[in-house]
Amino acid sequence: MALFKRKQKKLDNNSLKYGVGLITYSDPTSSISEQFRTIRTNIQFSSIDKSLNSVLFTSSEPSEGKSTVSNNVAVTWADQGKKVILIDADLRRPTVHKTFGVGNSKGLSTILSGNDQLEDVIQSTVIPNLFVITSGPVPPNPSELLNSSRMDNLLKELTSQSDLLIVDAPPVNTVTDAQVLAARVDGTILVVPQGIADKGGVRHAKQLLQAVHANILGAIMNRVTAEKSSGYYGGYYGGYYGADDK
Repeated sequence: MALFKRKQKKLDNNSLKYGVGLITYSDPTSSISEQFRTIRTNIQFSSIDKSLNSVLFTSSEPSEGKSTVSNNVAVTWADQGKKVILIDADLRRPTVHKTFGVGNSKGLSTILSGNDQLEDVIQSTVIPNLFVITSGPVPPNPSELLNSSRMDNLLKELTSQSDLLIVDAPPVNTVTDAQVLAARVDGTILVVPQGIADKGGVRHAKQLLQAVHANILGAIMNRVTAEKSSGYYGGYYGGYYGADDK
């Protein structure tokens, strides 16, 4: 894991209002889109000995780019002709419905509360092969819903119905939701913004994930510039680090 210095300013919260940027859809030939495809390939090769059917993306703190990374990686996977289902499991700060321009009157919260069936909440997107389950209305008990047997059954059913299930989870250090979910998927990715994430916070997030025996596939360093990381992409997204990399 790389070292990071604390900056007072976090990433902005525009994604809560407008969703995240899908550069892999809007500009698929760009260098940043190519970096996302490289990340996809690295994730695929990170679990050669084990079938990788579900992947969770999280971060140590809010507004560190995990939704941008997970949503764009989902697009690159769907571009391969794979059926991908993306779940917005961040029931407190959801963004997927804004990103893909779909409704959010029903979604994960309503199916877990028993008000809707699975077929009612899966929505197609403008991306071929990519389907989303939005958060649904913000519930009063997110952690309880995500830690329920209904969530267990839902993950199993969605995994059987797709080539890859991607879970956009809340930050690890703020609520227990990510730990609960990470213990139930095949692999977990930690998104770390260079120059913004706190080294101690990232270490703590890793420890919390390890405490529930999450299969940490690695970390993705984002917000990397040429000045910050010369010679390694030199672009917006830096790279993918395996779980054993320091």
